Amino acid sequence: MTQPTLVGRVPGHGPSLLDTALTLAALGIPPLPLRAGKVPFANCADCARNACGGRPNMRTPGPCQCPAPCHGWAAATTDPHTLNSPPWASAWCRAVAVAYHPGGAGLTVVDLDNPQAIAWARRTLPATRTVPTTRGEHWIYQGVMRSVNGVRPGVDIKSQMAYARWLGHGTGTLTALPDTVRTLAESKPPRVRPAAVTLPTPTGGGGVCRHRSPVFLERGIAMAEQQITRARSGVHATVYRTFLAVLSAHGRCGCLTDAHVSRLFAAAQAKGESVRHCTDAWTNARTRLGL
Repeated sequence: MTQPTLVGRVPGHGPSLLDTALTLAALGIPPLPLRAGKVPFANCADCARNACGGRPNMRTPGPCQCPAPCHGWAAATTDPHTLNSPPWASAWCRAVAVAYHPGGAGLTVVDLDNPQAIAWARRTLPATRTVPTTRGEHWIYQGVMRSVNGVRPGVDIKSQMAYARWLGHGTGTLTALPDTVRTLAESKPPRVRPAAVTLPTPTGGGGVCRHRSPVFLERGIAMAEQQITRARSGVHATVYRTFLAVLSAHGRCGCLTDAHVSRLFAAAQAKGESVRHCTDAWTNARTRLGL
């Protein structure tokens, strides 16, 4: 099967986001809409709060089966009927940008976030198709690999199970993914979501900790999810403060389970946080509390 190439232009002047998405789909590049904040739309009602069994955390790789643009990168599709479908219509009306799934197009994006990262790439990596971004450049290669953030200062790799904002076709000739980029990912092991907090229940009070009441604990986790979801700015800080509050209330009583942590991470990722940022925020909160 011939791999897609980033050639040609979006026809017409000032195309709508849906027009751009349909053009990308015709080129074999799976697009998806981005909402305010330039992040994917939140999961649908059937999948909210982990109800679908784990897809909000991307535990099950593969295309999204939801009729609406759900599950972030997994919603990206080249099917024009899906892109034009009623469940997607409201998303396009509220969308502010178009993204795409590089891995689904057989591509890898080396995201360079600052001038220093660009200078490193020019010294180290083979020339390829480049696209200017707000803070730096996207260097696009032919080939697929796992996505890894922070492989070096200012450098992220976006390919499988990730999305990149569509900023145009760029300039230069698309070249094969070099071993140098693959090696960067191999040198940084996958970041794993922290295990559930299982500290022993404090002694001295007798009986079962009141946090173990399903109603009490559920209310606390639901409020934490809402706090993250309602953040309009400063998402990083909001996620950290929320994690800190949850751990302050429940971190020493052994009540938090893996499912609770998954829900908090899912809410943060729906706001555009990466797994790495979630893990760092959780770890920093635990460290501050001495857990």
